[in-house]
Amino acid sequence: MRRRKSLFLVAGLAFPIASSLVACRSNGKSSEGKADEAPSARVATAQRGSLAHTLSLAGQFQPYQVVDVHPKVTGFMEKINVDIGDRVHKGQALALLEIPELNAQLKGTGFEMQRSKDELLRAEHEIKRAEATHAALHADYQRLLEASKEQPGLVAQQELDDAQSKDLSAESQVDAAKAAAGAAQEHTQVANAENDRVQALKNYTYVTAPLDGVVIWRYADTGALIQQDIPIVRLSQSGLLRLRMPIPEKDVRFVHAGDPMEVRVDAIGRSFTGKIVRFTREVNFETRTMETELDVENQDLSISPGMYANTQMQLAHADNVVTIPVEALVLKGNQETVYALDADNRVHIRSVDIGLRGSKLAEVKSGVEPGDRVIIGGQETYTEGERVSAIPTPEPVSEAVHESGGVIDLKEEQEEINGGAK
Repeated sequence: MRRRKSLFLVAGLAFPIASSLVACRSNGKSSEGKADEAPSARVATAQRGSLAHTLSLAGQFQPYQVVDVHPKVTGFMEKINVDIGDRVHKGQALALLEIPELNAQLKGTGFEMQRSKDELLRAEHEIKRAEATHAALHADYQRLLEASKEQPGLVAQQELDDAQSKDLSAESQVDAAKAAAGAAQEHTQVANAENDRVQALKNYTYVTAPLDGVVIWRYADTGALIQQDIPIVRLSQSGLLRLRMPIPEKDVRFVHAGDPMEVRVDAIGRSFTGKIVRFTREVNFETRTMETELDVENQDLSISPGMYANTQMQLAHADNVVTIPVEALVLKGNQETVYALDADNRVHIRSVDIGLRGSKLAEVKSGVEPGDRVIIGGQETYTEGERVSAIPTPEPVSEAVHESGGVIDLKEEQEEINGGAK
């Protein structure tokens, strides 16, 4: 009886020990299974797509040129032909000045010019008379000289000397007449120049437009004394306008002459495409922007200087390029890298050359080919050669990044004005 109790006791103790051994063995197998499981990783596939970076800006129209038209002479305003808002053409008479003493000067120079012409005419006649006299006296001397040579002693030496003297004197008279004619010619030129000068001053009494434009201000009225330093009108060359826009400093590197820009003028409901013509090549110290201009034809004057326009410029674009998510990029030192997976889902760290970068996607110039898989997010937890469990994550292949540097909403402004009025 005692022996049977002992057997039951041993059997009762053996069962818990065996259960413990089985439990330990099963726990060991479970731990080994967990150790063999690969960590999961979100991956994206490199594909071909496009990237674009555009900038929206508000610009303001400026006249191509603005000129204050001054008179070239001082006088009284006799007549002004234009007023504010009038459209004028180059060479058109804008105003007429009155300078009474100038008329007298013009008459005086006219008389002097005529008198110099008469003097020149008399000098020319005197040359002809002197030349005729010289010709006759020279012929007499030559006849006497020939006769004396043929028959020596036939002509007295005194008579021959007198004839030669008269010949030389007549020749000098010709030279003197020519010199007098030259002086008369110079006097005529001086008189003509003086007349031209006074006539030019007379012409300056007609104030003309230096360019095609619109009168945007008028400074003088009829009867006023106009000095040369006082403008008569201000002209704006509005048939050709400058659309001026401030490009942010970080986008200056994308600006080139000839680049297209989309322009929308909400005030008149007009849209068109323009091209960048010029830029200052200097960043403003206070605003950190660079002034950039488009030339806009405005022959119908539908756009008024001072109006705003909303513009859109494509800063950079890349078509049919390899793109990957920006999350896949890891900066190691100065080199961009990606964690790429091979066919066995093992990690390989690659250096890549990045081109255009957007907010979500980046262009890969080298280091990754279309179809390659790259890890996105948490790359610091993976090591070279480690096997992972890839979780495919769909990502866009193209992206258009739109940056706004400030636009003008006329409807919103009007609503604010109406709200303030209430």
